[in-house]
Amino acid sequence: MINTLTQVQLVRSNMERSLKSVEADPTVERQTEYYRENIRNIKSIDDFLADDRIYNYAMKAMGLEDMTYAKAFMRKVLEEGVSDTASFANKLVDTRYKEFAETFNFERYGSTTTSFSRTQDGIVDKYYRQTLEVREGEQNQGVRLALYFERKAPDITNAYDVLADPALAETVYTALGLPQAFAMGDIDKQAAYLEERLEFDQFSDPAYLSDFLTRFSALYDLSNGTQTSQSAALTVMGNSNGIVQMGESLLASIQKFRLGGF
Repeated sequence: MINTLTQVQLVRSNMERSLKSVEADPTVERQTEYYRENIRNIKSIDDFLADDRIYNYAMKAMGLEDMTYAKAFMRKVLEEGVSDTASFANKLVDTRYKEFAETFNFERYGSTTTSFSRTQDGIVDKYYRQTLEVREGEQNQGVRLALYFERKAPDITNAYDVLADPALAETVYTALGLPQAFAMGDIDKQAAYLEERLEFDQFSDPAYLSDFLTRFSALYDLSNGTQTSQSAALTVMGNSNGIVQMGESLLASIQKFRLGGF
């Protein structure tokens, strides 16, 4: 199996081609065609929840595929919207529900909700990217986590943005070499710890993000990979015999990334 670091770099460097491959898949093509042709006909929350193909497509696009069964839950998310800070979606720790309610904002826009580009082409683009990430995850969950983190990185501004999203949190815990028990600690103490070790305002910088994903990928293989993957990760992390094999730039990327205490 290709190690996580190599696969992440391969997908990221060929993202356009990877997404085109997803788009050309017959199943994806059929689902997308149906969504494009019918989303404009959805005028209410009832319409949205009644059309399983539309609803399931949107849920997958927004990374909520595992919650498609919970229609009563999602109805509450949509009906209360996000205008009120005390709404259901705004109170949920997982920010994906707030993003879903912002995208399909029936509470505010009513029957015109699906006329916006964010509910048409925007959802289609998200569906392609989400499908790509899921496929990569079927082979290597570390690759899926890295690609997801890359997609969300521009919106990360502080530690709480990470802690509110289980996948982002797992990626950061891995990159920092933190044990599972860390996640059980006081949320404010977790945030303070992460703020000391990561420059959250730099995740929008491609170079900083690349360095972070390189470290995450290497440490993910150390924790989860096969013997071959672990050997490659150890090489990146500074094995003296591995500099030639992996390249000095990768080793430098790992060594220069500022993670306090490491």
